[in-house]
Amino acid sequence: MTRILIVLSAATHWTRADGSLYESGVWAQEFVDLDEAFLQAGFEVELASPRGTTPTIDHHSLDPAVVGEAVAGQMRDYLARHAARLQKPMVLGNVDVSRYDAVVVPGGHGPVEDLHKDPDMGRVLVEADRQSRLIAAVCHGPAAFLAARDEQGRWPFAGRRMTSFTDEEEIAFGTAENAPWLLADRLRKAGAVFEQGPNWAVFTVRDGHLLTGQNPGSSAQLAREVVAALA
Repeated sequence: MTRILIVLSAATHWTRADGSLYESGVWAQEFVDLDEAFLQAGFEVELASPRGTTPTIDHHSLDPAVVGEAVAGQMRDYLARHAARLQKPMVLGNVDVSRYDAVVVPGGHGPVEDLHKDPDMGRVLVEADRQSRLIAAVCHGPAAFLAARDEQGRWPFAGRRMTSFTDEEEIAFGTAENAPWLLADRLRKAGAVFEQGPNWAVFTVRDGHLLTGQNPGSSAQLAREVVAALA
């Protein structure tokens, strides 16, 4: 059976440039779109987080004023049905990459707080890349890529095509001004070949076994592409 590892941020906030804390975590739609599509495809899906911490779902992603009443309701229903799985993810440091066909990272601002510098996240991604496992991330999920360094300190994703939540979307969302750094900018500086679509458009990029999506609205398309790649 095809087995997927979804890595979830353990962060409850995003530390801003002035030291203030912005409540955050995992963006609901990004997790739900991916998890639901994989389960419907008949894949086995396992969840992991730093230290096995129960992930926090970003409350903004469940706010009808932000995502709409229908989406908020759908997200709450799905999360409630899968609460037991979310309560007890595996410890990321214990992950054996060889057990999985794909490693997938949803976003929310959580990954720019913890996964971007988590050594276990880095190890998992380096091993997955070496084993040509499928690697997929959406929105702020590609922040996790920044944790990956080989034995020589090189970034394995340099020169690879990818996308993420864009600087322009961060500005439009109102979170750029006090950000300690912007994800798309950081990925470019690290050596990524960064591509993007218009703000909030569905936009995904595939470069070999690396698949990325730009924003929450791209998560369903990314999920379909992962399923197709593993079929």
